[in-house]
Order: sequence, then structure tokens, then C-alpha cells
Amino acid sequence: MAVPGDDSRPLAGRVAVVTGASRGIGRAAALALAREGVHIVAVARTVGALEELDDEIKKAGGSATLVPLDLTDYPALDRLGAAVHQRWGKLDMLIGNAGLLGAVTPVAHIEPKVFENVMAVNVTANWRLIRSLDPLLRQSDAGRALFVTSGVTRRFPAYWGVYSVSKAALDALVRTYAAEIRQTKAAANLFNPGPLRTRMRAQAVPGEDPMTLKTPEDAAPDIVRMLSPSYRGNGTYFDFPTGQTQEFLPPL
Repeated sequence: MAVPGDDSRPLAGRVAVVTGASRGIGRAAALALAREGVHIVAVARTVGALEELDDEIKKAGGSATLVPLDLTDYPALDRLGAAVHQRWGKLDMLIGNAGLLGAVTPVAHIEPKVFENVMAVNVTANWRLIRSLDPLLRQSDAGRALFVTSGVTRRFPAYWGVYSVSKAALDALVRTYAAEIRQTKAAANLFNPGPLRTRMRAQAVPGEDPMTLKTPEDAAPDIVRMLSPSYRGNGTYFDFPTGQTQEFLPPL
């Protein structure tokens, strides 16, 4: 735990917005960053779960601002950017983690409402976050945006159509954004967690033994690494299961 007035933690004083912060990968990443001194702006729909996260962050010697909202409330995402600007004048880290699986079903059987909801959360909300927070990331000495993608964009398995389409669109969005900010101090990258012991994984593969899977806490150190000022990648795709990084943008 940090000593008041003598915070020597590596990332002390930095600010991170984390979506889907109340559970799974988002929660593990928020806690790991808080332990390094990052102030967490925790975004999720469930107030009770956010309050539980806040308690854990305080136990770790960190601090947080809780933002209960639905990511499809796009005007609220605009207000989030305005609030971060008013309080800190910059943003050092963004984790676009929140996502929906939708339905595992043939493409021809996907209900329009399911398709629209998955695209709204997995794609449009992340675009609105970029739109809202890009000026603040540019104000940081090393703004880092990291978006959680999936290995389905490399395989496109049957029946995972809506999820695969949304994550492929997210990949294209982030890689385009990375190309646009490559001559700034900011960077945007993709993180594929692979199969982890999360609620979404249990929903997607209900017959799987969760104890055979790694946990979100196992992946958190790599997330912290990719959000740190020392991480120089931009437009990269990190595959947690293999530990391999794929570069998409040629060197300047």
C-alpha cells in the first residue's frame, strides 16, 4: 500500500477510463492499475458491483471515480469526456473492455435486435469513446488506448457471426485510429485475451470446465504493460494465449 505523501508507485498520478469495470477483465485490469497508483474512472452499468470494486481499490491503496452508465447512452459518453477534461485536463489510459456476446446461432437466425445491440456496445460505443476521449489522450505525455478484441477475428467460427462481425469491425476501427495518431504521443492497440474464466466465456461455451482456463487476473499484467508510457507499440495486436505481438503499421 502506498504511503500518503510519498507515492513511489510506477504509474502514480495517471488517470484511466475502464469500461466494463465491474467484473471480469475490466475489474482485474482496474485493480492492477490502481495498485500501480492509477486513478480509475470505472464505467459499468451496475452500481453495486462498482461500489464493490471501489472497496477493493481502496484496500489496495488506490482511488476511483465511479461512473454508472449504459454504454449505449452515447450523450453520456460525451459528458464523460467533458467531465474528465474539467477535472484532469487529460487522460492517460483508456481500456475499451465492455462487450456483448449476443447469440451463438446461425447468421440467418440472428434476431435484428440482438445484432443491433451487439454492434452498439462492441463497435459504436468504442467509436463514441474515441470521439469523446481522443483530445484528452493527446493531452497526455503518453496517452494509451487499449481495446479488447477476440481470436474469432482470425478464425470466424460457425454460429459466432454477430460477435465475430463486431470484433472484426472493432479491429478495423482501432487500427485506423492508430494510423491517424501515429505521429502524436498517443497510441491505440488491441488485446486478445483468449479463453479466460469469465461470465461471457461460460455463456459462450457452457460445457467447458472453467477451472481449465486462466483468469482475468492472469491477463492483467500484460494490460498494465500495454498501457504504460514505456510501451511504444501502436496499432499492435497482442495475443495473450501465445504471448505474441503482431505489428500492423510500418515504422515511421
